[in-house]
Amino acid sequence: MNFHMTIDEPNTDNYKNTIERVAVRAVIMKDNHILLVQSNRGDFKFPGGGVEKNENHEDCLKREVREETGYIDCIVTDKIGTIIEQKKDDFEEDALFQMISHYYLCNLVTEEKDAQQLDEYEAILDFTPKWVTLDEAIQQNERLIDKFEQHNWLKRETYVLKKLKEMQSY
Repeated sequence: MNFHMTIDEPNTDNYKNTIERVAVRAVIMKDNHILLVQSNRGDFKFPGGGVEKNENHEDCLKREVREETGYIDCIVTDKIGTIIEQKKDDFEEDALFQMISHYYLCNLVTEEKDAQQLDEYEAILDFTPKWVTLDEAIQQNERLIDKFEQHNWLKRETYVLKKLKEMQSY
């Protein structure tokens, strides 16, 4: 499976410049459960985040999984898809913000964990790693999707969860 989707707001071609952010997200499955991060708002997201300067996708994924879940031995296997989100930039006038999220299958070598190392906003949202079924995560995210004004990230994550469920059906 290799999915590709673009989530955009209307009139995304009327901007003078584009601000781009590249992110990587880990898909870690074990015993019909998936490792996700749940916020104190109840939503589920894939562990991952922005690729830093001079960092490759694999190194970024390992760092983000360690920071957000505490699991220290993650290996990256296959890329399974990309989602592009486009919207008016929140900070720069006449700019399009474009987030490109790359999803990779990953495995945990051991169950060994360390303390989470959350960014400030992640700590405020009380990110907690959870092993849940795909159905649980999909249902919870769908219940919340209309409760947030800006919810592209919920659309993105729920889309990928549904694609993974399709993949399990084969």
